[in-house]
Amino acid sequence: MQASPLPGATPAASGSQRAGQPEERCDMCATPLDPVHSHVADLEQSALTCACRACYLLFTDAGAGRGRYRAVPDRYLRDPARPLTAAEWAELDIPVGLAFFLRSSQRGQVCGFYPSPAGATECTLDLQAWARLGESHPLVSSAEEDVEAVLVSRADAGVEHFLVPIDACYELAGRIRLLWQGFDGGAEARQAIEEFLGSVRARARDLVPET
Repeated sequence: MQASPLPGATPAASGSQRAGQPEERCDMCATPLDPVHSHVADLEQSALTCACRACYLLFTDAGAGRGRYRAVPDRYLRDPARPLTAAEWAELDIPVGLAFFLRSSQRGQVCGFYPSPAGATECTLDLQAWARLGESHPLVSSAEEDVEAVLVSRADAGVEHFLVPIDACYELAGRIRLLWQGFDGGAEARQAIEEFLGSVRARARDLVPET
């Protein structure tokens, strides 16, 4: 199946979402896939495609596929030495407590999105404020174009930020779209977000400063 990483589109289904459904196959060669598998970004179609390991590896080098396809990395990073402050988050003027940001080669700028009942919904981003964040927070400027995102979570305990694969963000957006109830999302949606953040925290490794 294909999943477009655009506002309101349906992202790639997770293994739990596919339970009881026909076996999923690689979009490139039709090889059967495990429930947990890799993704490749199709930049011409603005889509994420499911890929077997062999097809995924074809597009890990820059310039592979004549620049149309890019393998989505599986790295998760955090930067505990330089945490985001509530004041820095407020400068972005994002109306929600959880959002992700990616640099789009098609649009030539950073775009912000947040999970909502409509899927991944784009939010207006102050690009100058984002550039200032990148100057003082190396992790913000470390995400690979089109295939990695900076995930920011604002809660009463403070602000967390991580570098994550873009497919993880769209999988979360798809799950929230399915679970959302009422005005504030409901208990199931909030629980899904907490589980997602817990998984990100467990997988994240410290950013190693460039020397």
